[in-house]
Amino acid sequence: MTSPWHGRHLLSAPHRLAFFLAVVVLVGTSAWWALVQCDRVWGGVGLTYAVSPTLLHSVAMTFGFFPLLFAGFLFTAGPKWLGMHPLPAQRLLPPLCLQAVGWLGWLAGGHTEVEVALAGAGLALAGLLWVQVLFWGLIRRSVVPDQLHARIIGMAGVLGVAALVAMIASVTLDAQGLARQWVLTALWGFVVSTFVAVAHRMIPFFTASAVPMARTWRPNWLMGVMLMAVGMEILLIWLEWFGAGAGADVRVWMLSRGLLELAVGSVIVWLAFVWGMVQSLKIRLLAMLHIGFVWLGLSFLLAGLSQLLGFHAGTPVLGLGALHALTMGFLGSTMVAMVTRVSSGHSGRPLAADNLVWISFWVLQITVVLRMGAALPEAPGWALALVALMWLAAVLAWGGRMLGWYGRLRVDGQPG
Repeated sequence: MTSPWHGRHLLSAPHRLAFFLAVVVLVGTSAWWALVQCDRVWGGVGLTYAVSPTLLHSVAMTFGFFPLLFAGFLFTAGPKWLGMHPLPAQRLLPPLCLQAVGWLGWLAGGHTEVEVALAGAGLALAGLLWVQVLFWGLIRRSVVPDQLHARIIGMAGVLGVAALVAMIASVTLDAQGLARQWVLTALWGFVVSTFVAVAHRMIPFFTASAVPMARTWRPNWLMGVMLMAVGMEILLIWLEWFGAGAGADVRVWMLSRGLLELAVGSVIVWLAFVWGMVQSLKIRLLAMLHIGFVWLGLSFLLAGLSQLLGFHAGTPVLGLGALHALTMGFLGSTMVAMVTRVSSGHSGRPLAADNLVWISFWVLQITVVLRMGAALPEAPGWALALVALMWLAAVLAWGGRMLGWYGRLRVDGQPG
């Protein structure tokens, strides 16, 4: 029999508080985006905007719930990596609440006054910076020789803070196009880099512990290759902003970029098989993690294919499909897998995905495919609304299950 839900249990461990707030922001942001898409297609609400809805969406989906999830993971696994005592959840309460309240304020201000949106983003910035100071404090005090993964994640966090400062400054100056550049920089340099570092450390470990005959193979150069691919994407973002590949050089640019992205995607898909993707498919929770990682390789392959297919036309043909393979496919799927695993283990439950989580995960996979289809020029106008509603349904089902766990005592009676 499970214990009654109570808010005080959120402070029993850092992951409880951080994941709870992350899921609240995720569900709130997803519900808002579904409302925006439905209002565009069918009307009835008449939403007005002080900030571009595309920018509101991209900022919230990049800076909103992911840093909260990072905090939950890093202040649970991070102290173990660094040989440090974990921080009490109470120390994380102010900065995490600043982020959650700030991003909900960002969305609200996006429909009323840009100053309100900026104030919300400013609160979130203060919370994000605070968390980075706490995490770097653990790194600085640690005497463990192997701090590579923690330091990479810490540096990604510093980049995230810098990009958020630049995004806020850009919106303040009414340069929303430039603001989007900084969001994309944070997406790759902060969010994707963090996921890559965690995947490099944890996927081989999880696989080796669950699959007979699997071995933990994760040379550091492999993570270096993936991070170089991330850096390549950031460089390409800014080179195109400053006019690279424009005019007569556009086809040379598209060919070069397409071949590079195809090469990177092929290496990552190969790595997924080396890490035991096929063997993992018999274990639901492990399969979710591996499928999420495959989406990273597919996103590069799709980006490269988009460039090559649009070579004659002089413009990529798949639109935002590759970007959403990255965000919804890789980041979304890996998020569900990682959070479910951590939440199960630290609530005293079996490390397994039950039917609700498994079905939610596959609804998410279908949603990713539909979102890529909705990015095509001939896609109907209602396609994005359908995708937004399906994404909301998946995160509501999965998120509702997680929220129910965080406010209850562990089922095995242990502390934490």
